Amino acid sequence: MWRYLKRFLIGKPLKTTDEGGQSLTKFKALALLSSDALSSVAYGTEQITTILITLSAAALMYQIWVAALVLVLLAAITLSYQQIIHAYPSGGGAYVVASTNWGERAGLIAGGSLLVDYMLTVAVSTTSATEAITSAIPSLYSHQVLISCLIVVAIMLLNLRGIRESASFLTLPVYLFIVMIIGMVIYGGYNIATGNIQYHAAAHIGAPVEGMTLILFFRAFSSGSSSLTGVEAISNAVPNFKSPKSKNASATLAIMATILACFFGGITYMSYYMGVIPNSHETVLSQIGVNVFGHGIVYYLLQLSTAMILAVAANTGFSAFPILAYNLAKDKFLPHAYLDKGDRLGYSNGIISLAVGAIVLIQIFGGRTNSLIPLYAVGVFIPFTLSQSGMIIHWYHNRGKNWQLKSVINFVGAFISLALVTCLFLLRFPNVWPYLIVMPILIHIFYKINRHYKRVAEQLRVIEDNTEITATHHFDGSTVVVLVGGVTRVTANAISYAQSIGDYVIAMHVSFDSNPEKEHKTSEEFKKEFPDVRFVDIHSSYRSIAQPTLRFCDVIAKRAADRNYSTTVLVPQFVPRHRWENILHNQTSLRLRTILNSRQNIIISTYNYHLRE
Repeated sequence: MWRYLKRFLIGKPLKTTDEGGQSLTKFKALALLSSDALSSVAYGTEQITTILITLSAAALMYQIWVAALVLVLLAAITLSYQQIIHAYPSGGGAYVVASTNWGERAGLIAGGSLLVDYMLTVAVSTTSATEAITSAIPSLYSHQVLISCLIVVAIMLLNLRGIRESASFLTLPVYLFIVMIIGMVIYGGYNIATGNIQYHAAAHIGAPVEGMTLILFFRAFSSGSSSLTGVEAISNAVPNFKSPKSKNASATLAIMATILACFFGGITYMSYYMGVIPNSHETVLSQIGVNVFGHGIVYYLLQLSTAMILAVAANTGFSAFPILAYNLAKDKFLPHAYLDKGDRLGYSNGIISLAVGAIVLIQIFGGRTNSLIPLYAVGVFIPFTLSQSGMIIHWYHNRGKNWQLKSVINFVGAFISLALVTCLFLLRFPNVWPYLIVMPILIHIFYKINRHYKRVAEQLRVIEDNTEITATHHFDGSTVVVLVGGVTRVTANAISYAQSIGDYVIAMHVSFDSNPEKEHKTSEEFKKEFPDVRFVDIHSSYRSIAQPTLRFCDVIAKRAADRNYSTTVLVPQFVPRHRWENILHNQTSLRLRTILNSRQNIIISTYNYHLRE
């Protein structure tokens, strides 16, 4: 049943040789990897105005200057990541750049930040999509958390089907949003130019605003910088592109940055010109849409496209997180499970882990996007700072054509990113303090995993010289303990097998208080069938099988060790014809194997008896 359900949701397995067919063209890559960055225009301007309106409506004039600074940072980051794509085409982005140029710990900070950030990407995108839906359908407002979680699960299943299918699915919502925003910016600009939309700004550009401070300006800038999240995703996913990979990835990044700059600048200007005031029940983009299109069908198409791209923007995280986790696992800082590809040639464990993490964040923050944005920005701009400053070191050591100019570009991006991170910690500390708790814990986990793998490698490594490898211990004999539940064919075959591999066989049975006559009958039947095998009946007053078994096997193993005998515990089990039938049985053998695995002086073996129809 599970196999059929999995095939229905995910699809048939793909051959490893089909992997080339999963590579992305620029057209599909723009849909798959740019959805996060492009969708951020739906809430980037709103984040700026939400801060400025705390002073006055006149202060909203400064959104123009904040947007200008954000666009300068966008240009620097885009040029820097194009350099990273060509310098480090294997993917990994900020993690690989920081590790190579700043060292292991800096790389782990960048990698850990991005892992958390991609979870926040999914959480922010889905909660923003839910807000767009509830702006159009207010009756759904009380179900925001549930809707957000369902969107996450849907996108997870989509990504488990493979890169090509997810990219094909995302093409419609991403390009529909691009068309709708282009239409809104052009039509809105035309109406402004012709006077069809009246000027409602509370203050002219450049006019003095009483009470405006540099601190408030940088608070607005730190919030508006959320529009740049997702720019780094393409550099993490270079291996997913068609050849030439670096060239196609760099071109896709340039296209995305150009579209993002036009959208963000246009929406911010219209927000200023129309005097849009942010509120908790209708987004800024929705208010602009009403002013440009009215409440007709085009407005609802705009809201639909916004909700769709905000939902699928989470897909950028699903594209980049598994590859980043792969790189960390390859360096032995995450479990090797993240190295494995699933049936559809995607890194399924990374995809599932990301979905679980995002759902937990949505539950913790109650689906409130504003609570996540500052933490989201910190998770992006610390890797930005490390990667761009790392590229300065890269150019200094490697040099090349125009390396001084490239270093200056990296310096500008690193300086603004560092200033932004400083502002976030100084001005938004109540929102970003969890980062200071989460990152040290993550770094500790990374090193703990790494130490484990190193210890395992040391113990398993073959001796480097050509001397013969010999066993560490020789036994004079073998004791086999067979766990017996009753006298059945499974038991008979297991006893026969134990006698073939062991010098001394013991059958062990655990009996309960509930039916002493039945237990006595089991003992008599066994002694009758196997008179030459020692039968031990362990009484359990608390109906526990595992603990009495463990204690008995410990005693036998100790005695066997004194005689220089090995100890093997044979766990018989029957295997049903159909997998679903396993749920009808109590899995006692699985529990016994699990608890016995904790003993290093006991060998665990399973005897399978396969049932027929």
